Amino acid sequence: MSYLQFTNDLGEPYGSFEVFYDIKGLTLLGKEVDPGWYWWPCFPGCMPDGDAVGPFLTEEDAIADALQS
Repeated sequence: MSYLQFTNDLGEPYGSFEVFYDIKGLTLLGKEVDPGWYWWPCFPGCMPDGDAVGPFLTEEDAIADALQS
């Protein structure tokens, strides 16, 4: 699990997101998920500010998708 920041076109940081791995059978906010890497908008120590996006095969894939959003 790691926290990263979104950046705008000028490279200025805003907001943050969490990247994490989940395994089949666990739930995210009451939803059963497939295994893989996920990301969601989230500040450290706070509840997520949106749904989890994924699964992705690698952590790098999840990060790249979050940064394109």
